[in-house]
Amino acid sequence: MANARSGVAVNDDCMLKFGELQSKRLHRFIVYKMDDKFKEIIVDKVGDRETSYEDFTNSLPENDCRYAIYDFDFVTAEDVQKSRIFYILWSPSTAKVKSKMLYASSNQKFKSGLNGIQVELQATDASEISLDEIKDRAR
Repeated sequence: MANARSGVAVNDDCMLKFGELQSKRLHRFIVYKMDDKFKEIIVDKVGDRETSYEDFTNSLPENDCRYAIYDFDFVTAEDVQKSRIFYILWSPSTAKVKSKMLYASSNQKFKSGLNGIQVELQATDASEISLDEIKDRAR
């Protein structure tokens, strides 16, 4: 499936892994990246259910963009167990301009194929996706 705006295709495995996270709850997070030629979005990393939030944030590169899904479990003030699926466009200020432009132009099309996203974030540094920020946005 090619993205009309940027010409970047989405590998079928991207949707398969998202379905496994959403429906089967097999994964804690999925990080997606564009291949080296910026022609296709592929799965970069997958974290199992036991993976910590710190492991997730450490999997995001300091100097390049990524798309990421994080399944955040939390307990409400009423002591109810809940979960929120976060979609994060990781675009650090230190990333190359070409990378930032291609990720931004492909973002909407890629995101629209991931049905079930509950919270969306765009982050340029780690403080914007701190655990406290995620907790605040989940409620």
